[in-house]
Amino acid sequence: MKKRIIAGLVMAGLLMITGCGQSGADVNPAPVISEDEVQPVVTADASVSEREADTENEDVNGIDDQTSDTDSSGDTDETSAAGSSSDTLVVYFSRTGEQYGVGVIEKGNTAIVADMIVEQTGADVFEILPQEDYYPYTYDELTDVAKKELNENARPAYAGEVPDLSQYSTIFIGAPVWWGDWPMIMYTFFEENEDALAGKTLIPFSTHAGSGLSGFDRKLSSACPNSTVGTGLAIAGTDTQNDPDSVRKSVNDWLSGFGY
Repeated sequence: MKKRIIAGLVMAGLLMITGCGQSGADVNPAPVISEDEVQPVVTADASVSEREADTENEDVNGIDDQTSDTDSSGDTDETSAAGSSSDTLVVYFSRTGEQYGVGVIEKGNTAIVADMIVEQTGADVFEILPQEDYYPYTYDELTDVAKKELNENARPAYAGEVPDLSQYSTIFIGAPVWWGDWPMIMYTFFEENEDALAGKTLIPFSTHAGSGLSGFDRKLSSACPNSTVGTGLAIAGTDTQNDPDSVRKSVNDWLSGFGY
């Protein structure tokens, strides 16, 4: 009996020692973070504003059209003003190629709207064509070029001779929204013709992918302070391709406000 009691005490002592050793090893173990679990770094560009989204989606917000429309529309002729008696002119910049929301387009969104204005008003037309057409055909690459021009405040040259602006009292001016602004080539036109545009009514229109008119009217007024700027029109680029009848109605309703 005495031997059994001693053996039991020995076994109990051994169990206590073993248990203490295990509890010390498991207290608050430190978590292990692998290299694959590194938290993402948020840069200043991570939160893209609605204005900028137009060109990355958009508008390019951000870019609406891509290559020129000279060969894609018989109505688009930069010399169409010669010998005309119209006192209204449509000036526009437009691109074809890969387009957000509609794939590759054969006629630029802004060109479509410009043609509708011409049909309703009988206006002459001058298309802004880049002297050196280095703009990429693909949408994502074009947004990069457009943003670079914006950041550098570039003034790309345009081709052709502007018609005699003295014969026009009203000039409609349109372009796609590129990074929440006029494409920089349009500022080339504004600045080179500021004196000739003085005293005239300038009416802006835009095509976009979400940013609307994007301040085109205000920026045009700033670029041409001696001109009167009328109420502008913004048309979604996808609508010009997918719902032209609706766009035509919007254009005609807008033009009726100017007496056309």
